[in-house]
Amino acid sequence: MQQSPNPDNNAVVFSEEEKGNQLFPVFVKLNKLRTLLIGAGNIGLEKLTAIISNSRQAQITIVAEIVSPEVYKLIADYPRIKVKQKSFDVSDLQDVDIVFAATNNNILNEEIRRVTHDKGLLINVADKPDLCDFYLGSIVQKGDLKIAISTNGKSPTIAKRLKQILSEGIPAELDATLQNMSALRQTLNGDFSAKVKKLNKVTESLVNPKKSFVEANMKWLIWLVALLFIGGVGVTLWNTEPEFQTFFINIDPLFYWFLGAGFVFAMVDGAIGMSYGVTSASFSLAMGLPPASASMAIHISEVMSNGIAGWMHYRMGNVNWKLFKILIIPAIIGAVLGAYILSSLEHYSAYVKPVVAVYTLFLGGIILMKAFNIKRKKAEHKIKRIGFLGFVGGFIDAAFGGGWGSIVLSSLIAGGRHPLFSLGTVKISRFFIATLSSLTFFTMLGGKYWEAVLGLIIGSALASPIAAKVSNKISAKTIMVAVGIIVMGVSLRSVILFILKLF
Repeated sequence: MQQSPNPDNNAVVFSEEEKGNQLFPVFVKLNKLRTLLIGAGNIGLEKLTAIISNSRQAQITIVAEIVSPEVYKLIADYPRIKVKQKSFDVSDLQDVDIVFAATNNNILNEEIRRVTHDKGLLINVADKPDLCDFYLGSIVQKGDLKIAISTNGKSPTIAKRLKQILSEGIPAELDATLQNMSALRQTLNGDFSAKVKKLNKVTESLVNPKKSFVEANMKWLIWLVALLFIGGVGVTLWNTEPEFQTFFINIDPLFYWFLGAGFVFAMVDGAIGMSYGVTSASFSLAMGLPPASASMAIHISEVMSNGIAGWMHYRMGNVNWKLFKILIIPAIIGAVLGAYILSSLEHYSAYVKPVVAVYTLFLGGIILMKAFNIKRKKAEHKIKRIGFLGFVGGFIDAAFGGGWGSIVLSSLIAGGRHPLFSLGTVKISRFFIATLSSLTFFTMLGGKYWEAVLGLIIGSALASPIAAKVSNKISAKTIMVAVGIIVMGVSLRSVILFILKLF
């Protein structure tokens, strides 16, 4: 490296050859090379894990005086990895193509680099960019698609952050597209230029995908349905409930309770992406609403909020339309059926209420468990029975006042679906489920407890613009713990009161 002092400020000036990122990206077939890893402690384990996670068939020889139990455990299923428990010497470089030095001895690392270069071999020295001939970049992989990220050794942290962004932003479904393109490529005839034109035409849909009429007009469909539904409910109440016309003159205290509750629960939902239904259901039951009326109030208040959320996900391209088409019809059928059954049992609310309380108690426990175990193991295979999942989720959500997100979204993500596309699809589906289940409730029950309904609608609407900003200021784990404890406490109280009444 050539350096010269700056006459003005004595700062170091690099030669033109050293400016910028001079690295040349390559993808090395380690399964075809002979790899030497020197060191088998924590650093060696990290390097070994990186190597075999990208090349499971790599032929590796490990040389180290002390080999950690974790290394032995890791290589148990890799017959092409051999261990020599000894000190390193020059003879270990015989029949080797590439070298990784992963010791915590800087003097030894420099000596390894010197003798490695004498042999004409390339070497990577852990945590010593100046001693490296090549770096290990952060890797994003979706099947056969692999992206390597380099910061020229300046900041591994930024590389890891970019890896996280790309991993979440690139759908796993892209690998299926890649496989289809590979199969198509094998069928093409003609010269190279003709093949490129054909492949460009096929892949144009990735940049400018064709949308169906529903997809292209989803924005207007959402707003039309929401306005017609809310307007229809308002007109019906105005004509059938005399008290509704004088509501703003003599406001029922119940309205204020649900106004505050709707605001708080929408804020919680904005912070952790779930729990509006279960918290609202627990609160409604505690305030004396029958289960069917409580579920009606919750779902009517969710029409507008989920319409806005679904529209935003639609605008950002977060909706998997294939998944939406499979999910929506069974989910609507389940939701309408659940709303019909629960409304039919309104006269038996004294017995239905403890059942719903037990359900919310269970959901509260799930929320509490997620708070302490947010990262879940990703399934190896995607969930297949999407239609059945939608039916069950829709039914339980309507029949028990909530649970669509907890059941469907959690199942999709745990089943290997992309979190962002799953969230967008579940949110926009939720809008139609809330609308049709609300319509069922309203048709069967009429305008019962409309003060609670109006309170939840206005409260949740007021919270929507600021929920996202506030959510960034508060720990999601703290909120989930608090919500889980409160929901379980309120639900347990309802169950205990029911038991005491029996005796």
